[in-house]
Amino acid sequence: MGEDISTEAFEAEALAFLTANVPLKEEVRFEWGAGSDKVALLPERTPEEDRADLASARTWAQKVFDAGFGWVTGPTAYGGRGLDREYERCWHRLEARHETPSLSVFGIGLGMVAPTIRAHGTEAVKDRYLRAMHRGDIVGCQLFSEPGAGSDLAGLQTRALRDGDEWVVNGQKVWTSYAHLADIGEIICRSDPDLPKHKGLTGFIVDMHAPGVEVRPLRQMTGGASFNEVFFTDVRIPDSHRLGEVNGGWSVALTTLMNERAAIGGGGGGGALALTRLIELARHAGRADDPLVRQQLARLVVHTRVAGYNNLRAMAKVASGQAPGPELSLAKMSLTQNMGMTADLVSSILGAALVADSGAWGTYAWGELVLGLPGLRVAGGTDEVLRNIVGERVLGLPKEPAPR
Repeated sequence: MGEDISTEAFEAEALAFLTANVPLKEEVRFEWGAGSDKVALLPERTPEEDRADLASARTWAQKVFDAGFGWVTGPTAYGGRGLDREYERCWHRLEARHETPSLSVFGIGLGMVAPTIRAHGTEAVKDRYLRAMHRGDIVGCQLFSEPGAGSDLAGLQTRALRDGDEWVVNGQKVWTSYAHLADIGEIICRSDPDLPKHKGLTGFIVDMHAPGVEVRPLRQMTGGASFNEVFFTDVRIPDSHRLGEVNGGWSVALTTLMNERAAIGGGGGGGALALTRLIELARHAGRADDPLVRQQLARLVVHTRVAGYNNLRAMAKVASGQAPGPELSLAKMSLTQNMGMTADLVSSILGAALVADSGAWGTYAWGELVLGLPGLRVAGGTDEVLRNIVGERVLGLPKEPAPR
């Protein structure tokens, strides 16, 4: 049970805290040629910037949590405040008006790993990690993808062999965001190679600082290294850190994947400011009256707004206490489609200026978005996998025939 506090009193308490600690946001107005022209899809930071951003995020997360706003709806037994979702929405609404440090480094841990721990973790794991994650004391990552499995998660080969009260893990994971900063990771391993591939998997929480864990950055064609590959050599995980039942890892993975698509798809992929930037780009390049460019712009505006409405519907379902559903696969597909249309549009407008740096503001910078798009198409499930989910679970179409 949570505390007895009215929404009015909670709002006053939250506003007093924010006012005392961070300034109000200034109204953002786009002006061509002013400020940064960076439009990258993926964060491209140096190790020094990563460490500075983490320190800033951790300090703010800890201050927010200690003031009672870090996990408004969480169970009091694990450090939450135990209040209804309307209080959480109130906090996010007020926080959005203030200039706060970015907490994106905690996004995967809180958006994907923590809900899975709540659903499938042992009491020992819940006690040890849920409060620490929501307070910003530790960073979490997701260890699913493998070089030989692609989007076929059930085809993974990282092995976990039981040794008494421990499991010994060997294998490799890939495309892991924030692995280089993470303290813990959610990993799915093959625990019984003799069972059908969906039934021989087990999930765990692994200490990313344990002996045998090696994290290597993966350099992208954007020039950055937003992802990592992670190698596990005789890494020992206590059985208390197992998620769910032995060989029941597929249901654990599905819990995480649905939350992942909620986190990725819920972003929407742009908004009024992004569309304004594209319209001004067309004007600056003298293409605003080009009927083909105008058609591309209009199509992008319509699809962005529709995606926004769909996301509101899907997130309202989550806010009401329902589990994220396959509708969020549609949200993620819409995001990649809209980013693809954006890439096509800027390519049409800029031509060679997209790939040849002339020094002109708002031109070559778009190259990072175009080069980052393939990574977005893979993150959270490829477009092809998500189309199957929408077709089968939303539209009720027959399942795709299994390979013989």
